[in-house]
Amino acid sequence: MSSKKKMAWNAGLIVALLVLLFVLEQMMPPGSMFLTVLKKGAIYALVAVSMNLLNGFTGLFSLGQAGFMLLGAYTYAILTIPVESRESVYQYFDGGIVQFTVPVPVALIAGGILAGFFAYLIGLPVLRLKSDYLAIATLGFAEIIRAVFQWDKLGPLTNGSNLLRSFPSFKSVLYPFVVSGICITLIVLLINSTYGRAFKAIRDDEIAAEAMGINLAHHKRLAFVISSFFAGVSGGLLAMYQTTIQASMFKSAMTYEILLIVVIGGIGSVTGSCISSFLFIACSEWWLRFLDNENLYLGGFHVPFLRPGFRKVVFAVVIMAVVLFYRQGIMGTKEFSVEGIANFFKRRFSGKKAVKGGGSHE
Repeated sequence: MSSKKKMAWNAGLIVALLVLLFVLEQMMPPGSMFLTVLKKGAIYALVAVSMNLLNGFTGLFSLGQAGFMLLGAYTYAILTIPVESRESVYQYFDGGIVQFTVPVPVALIAGGILAGFFAYLIGLPVLRLKSDYLAIATLGFAEIIRAVFQWDKLGPLTNGSNLLRSFPSFKSVLYPFVVSGICITLIVLLINSTYGRAFKAIRDDEIAAEAMGINLAHHKRLAFVISSFFAGVSGGLLAMYQTTIQASMFKSAMTYEILLIVVIGGIGSVTGSCISSFLFIACSEWWLRFLDNENLYLGGFHVPFLRPGFRKVVFAVVIMAVVLFYRQGIMGTKEFSVEGIANFFKRRFSGKKAVKGGGSHE
């Protein structure tokens, strides 16, 4: 399939998906769990792909994603709270020091830029470390950022340990899909560029990559900054979804969830990260909710052992089963593509039949 046909097919599928989402949104009630899963799944897909860019495609084990999401979320919220609402939001800090607002897209990009800027500063010393040491250093940064943003001395800017609220949120499921889709497309284009090949070379063998003329420090820092930028954008989207933001939300557990999504989907697979994001959100917040009901009856029979929080136990067992039977994740390093779908249907309906011994005949 030629590149022009691939682009046409991809564009057609994207338009069809958006139309389908619009139709579903009109048919379902606003509080539908299905729409909730779609919104949050789209946000987590972006942050999972951004983490996969670093961990899966560049081979840098970073655990600072929650910290960069916090930076993006707070930047978005601070810049978009209406001026007339700042007095009530910053009630303990005389209305705060920021007395202007910017458009929502500008605030999202600003959140990504701030996250990328901090990533650049942190990356200068931290990216000299490898493996577990890098993970510990980036995790420590995320915890420090969370603590600093709750510091009362920064209250006129961050509102201290109090909630930020009254900023714009999205009503339509299309918004997070469009923003996340654009960002993920940019990441895919980067992965398929010469920079992306350099990232993969570093992941496979740093010594060989350096021997080929790849500047290790520059490319590691570039991957770290780009990954953090998109994590910041996803933090802004998460703020829009939650409608309120507090630093205590961005704990290390959030980073572990994102890492789990990447592992389940397949380290080194963009589509794997996207698929596992929706599956993770659906299981954790929708499909297994009934397991928290201790008064559940099926056919007049009381189901024993069910308690509030029991779904987390079952969810952990499901995750263990997935990891055990799918060692490389759902997709491994493979990608879901239009060409792959076309080839599948060609093989399916071409009239070829399998014969014993593994061959085929017309």
